[in-house]
Amino acid sequence: MKIAKTLGQFILEKQADFPYAKGELSRLLRDIGIAAKIVNREVNKAGLADILGEAGTTNIQGEGQKKLDVYANEQFISALKHGGECCIVASEENDEFIPIESEVSKDAKYIVAMDPLDGSSNIDVNVAVGTIFSIYHRTSTHGKATMDDVLQRGTEQVAAGYVIYDSSTMLVYTTGKGVNGFTLDPSIGEFCLSHPDMKIPKDGLIYSINEGYYSHFPDGVKKYIKYCQVEDAKTSRPYTSRYIGSMVADVHRNLIKGGIFIYPVTASAPSGKLRLVYECNPMAFIIEQAGGKATNGYERILELEVNELHQRSAIFIGSENMVHKAEEMMSFFSPQLLKRSFEGVVELQ
Repeated sequence: MKIAKTLGQFILEKQADFPYAKGELSRLLRDIGIAAKIVNREVNKAGLADILGEAGTTNIQGEGQKKLDVYANEQFISALKHGGECCIVASEENDEFIPIESEVSKDAKYIVAMDPLDGSSNIDVNVAVGTIFSIYHRTSTHGKATMDDVLQRGTEQVAAGYVIYDSSTMLVYTTGKGVNGFTLDPSIGEFCLSHPDMKIPKDGLIYSINEGYYSHFPDGVKKYIKYCQVEDAKTSRPYTSRYIGSMVADVHRNLIKGGIFIYPVTASAPSGKLRLVYECNPMAFIIEQAGGKATNGYERILELEVNELHQRSAIFIGSENMVHKAEEMMSFFSPQLLKRSFEGVVELQ
């Protein structure tokens, strides 16, 4: 029987691809993997332990926090602080970035941005949730790391990944040299290589969007949804609509099977809803490395300028040809015209 390669072994083997890192990046990824195991343990105890329900607090976005949101956030921050390879943690759950100023991390040169528990509203009903993370080099060369170190474009990411907690727990990550997936083997407590060199199909048969907000979508998005629903044997339409409500879960399924995930701007969220730093940039990096595409409907996600820690963006992400088709339909409506329509200046037909 072939022995599976563990995440730790795989990272060490690939360390030669980053001679400048001297092992720091490998140890940082290891720390993230350890925190993911701890969070996975609590996710699997949900319903047995007092981990379900509201925490009674809100995050910077004004969203109610679940108990598991808070727990996951604390575990990842703790692991990164004690690991010593990180000088700043930026979390969706915290108003400001968290500087790590300890003796063990005084020479740390990496920034970690994360959504510690994506789709946490699903946890109470036993539906897949996940963690998203992104890693950057700090840009400053001396003194304390600053906000400028955090606000880097997605093209500057050193690594990105996600963990999906479901029927099995998987960690998927990239360092810019392809995408690899590891499944947690609970019998040995290790992530083992299960999906080497992951590639997303160029085409797919699944579109993922919350159609409950259809009346609030831009006309380009409405046009694409109608395209997905029209019967056409040549393009295997109509496509199947699948929406889980967790970006990690929807994108993970589409990565394996082919498909598109869309979270567009709406009248109530004219800049988009998902966070650029914590969600859009890391997932875009992963999908591009797997051969897919990610845009905001007009521009490549990874090239968007980052001006705010909790900046929001629309996103169209997944199989290359599907995203390209959605962009074609968005191109009939310029961003300027779209913005004016949301302000009530014009009404798009």
